[in-house]
Amino acid sequence: MAALWNTRNLTMADAPNPFQLPNITKFKIALCQLSITSDKNQNLDRASRSIRLSVEQGAKLLVLPEMWNCPYSSDYFAKYAEDFDNRDASPTLSMLSEAACCHGITIIGGSLPEWDHGRLYNTCCIFGPDGRLKAKHRKIHLFDIDIPGEISFKESDTFTAGDQPTIVDTEVGRIGIGICHDIRFPELAALYRKRGVDIICYPGAFNVSTGELLWELVQRASLER
Repeated sequence: MAALWNTRNLTMADAPNPFQLPNITKFKIALCQLSITSDKNQNLDRASRSIRLSVEQGAKLLVLPEMWNCPYSSDYFAKYAEDFDNRDASPTLSMLSEAACCHGITIIGGSLPEWDHGRLYNTCCIFGPDGRLKAKHRKIHLFDIDIPGEISFKESDTFTAGDQPTIVDTEVGRIGIGICHDIRFPELAALYRKRGVDIICYPGAFNVSTGELLWELVQRASLER
């Protein structure tokens, strides 16, 4: 699941953006939905196939979901986490880099559990068509919920919150990044609009208990700021 918006009623080529865009006014965006298993290699294979199929259908920007290389459970996050500074021990990052370079596309890599100096983060990585890591966004607003009889889950028991907004200039425009629960806080979207982004992207994994109640509403609230 992902929310993806164009922030202005302009073609991208006309947007008042200091980043010089190529002569592209329309392009295809692939939002990849994946069925996740407890087998990390199988998840990587499924994502790789989805990327390839999307490119075959003309996608120039591809977005993966939140926590797609492991089940969304605190039992798996630490086990499946990767140290992004050690590519030899980061098969997920390596696959995304190779796919972006091989297919010549921009990939918003959903999110992955990231180890960094003994802390665990929920992190989105953005790769350019050259396969290089252009930016990463650590989820700022962690999701803690307790609905008796339905769901009880606290991301803050496992993850450390990020503390920076993320804007990245890409071949398809300037993109602002959030992750799932970040969409509940419209100040982030307002900041991105003020800084001239063309697209705001929120890879997500909303649960059924709350997602159906708020998904469309929070998108409208953020856009109306």
